[in-house]
Amino acid sequence: MKSLTLSALFLLALVFALTTGCSTAPTTTEGRSTLESDARVTVDQFKQSDPSLADSFFKSAKAYAVFPTIGKGAIGVGGAYGKGVLFEGGSIVGYCDMTQGSIGFQLGGQAYSELVFFENQKVLNDFKAGTVEFAAQASAVAAASGAGANAKYDRGVAVFTLGEKGLMYEASVGGQKFDYLAK
Repeated sequence: MKSLTLSALFLLALVFALTTGCSTAPTTTEGRSTLESDARVTVDQFKQSDPSLADSFFKSAKAYAVFPTIGKGAIGVGGAYGKGVLFEGGSIVGYCDMTQGSIGFQLGGQAYSELVFFENQKVLNDFKAGTVEFAAQASAVAAASGAGANAKYDRGVAVFTLGEKGLMYEASVGGQKFDYLAK
């Protein structure tokens, strides 16, 4: 009973943090500048890790969201959060948040970068409206040399991750939700 109560309290705290503690855009000019700079560096890291992304997705995508660092942790119940920026036509047009909750057999923590490509205007509009949600475990591709050449859009979205740091053991069901704020 005690472990059930602790798990319930942890889940309640996690849900509260994910729904109330997130702010889409950094609150200071310095914070926005740092996030934008980190996003550009992250794009370069993805391109260096997998040059085929430049030929396949960066050239053809309507837009893409870059999350330089997403932190993820779990003890049975898990969560992840990261701030990012949205690029259209090579320019930053807004800020976005990614939140993820999951439940299942999982333990540990990790940090990684994520890149989300939008194939067309409809899915981009859905992202901006906050209606794009998907299971990250089922749709993310680890960026590695040549991975972008074989990856495909799934319902208008393609997701790549890079540079996982930390250790996470996971067999869970979870989903990612995005929020967007124009610049």
